[in-house]
Amino acid sequence: MAILTHRFRSSSGATDARGQGGSTARWILGRPLIGILCLLACSSATSAQSGTPGEYQLKAAFLFNFAKFIDWPASSFASPRSDFSICILGVDPFGRAMEDLLQDKTIGDRHVSVERTRQIAEARHCQMVFVSASEKSRVREILDGMKGSNALVVGETDGFASAGGAIQFAIEDNRVRFLINTDAADRAGLKVSSKLLSLARVVHDGN
Repeated sequence: MAILTHRFRSSSGATDARGQGGSTARWILGRPLIGILCLLACSSATSAQSGTPGEYQLKAAFLFNFAKFIDWPASSFASPRSDFSICILGVDPFGRAMEDLLQDKTIGDRHVSVERTRQIAEARHCQMVFVSASEKSRVREILDGMKGSNALVVGETDGFASAGGAIQFAIEDNRVRFLINTDAADRAGLKVSSKLLSLARVVHDGN
């Protein structure tokens, strides 16, 4: 498989791996499903400078694509008409990337909405909760507070997945990778596609 490597510049007019202007993350969102799978498979070889706009554009795209490979029980939603909500818990590192990338996007037949909060109780109704690095000191409190919900809890701090988070982003060798804790997903009543599991590093509670 050809390795797709993304280069990011923090200044305006950033270029992507194809040597063209524009957003690599938008290109990811525009790919057909099989293309998304290939991109996720290459995520372990995706360059990203930690903290740059490019990193969080890419992470926003991955969050959207993760949702496509999970079976969401009806109990995850307040009603058949409810939005698919992505909550950012803590200081928002995405800026406008989330809204810009997810505008008019859907998961199934549900519109995708983005919410921001510092309150664990407010995040429990969301289908996906991204725990910002700003909340590193209270990861245990957050994970305990999310127990019993059907939320997919995603974080970016060291040890997040082994502590009980469902998915953890990691920057290793200046590349974005992700880990999936299947125990945490099972507790939330979420079934993760075997295709997605095959592309991640699978971990369990405590390892």
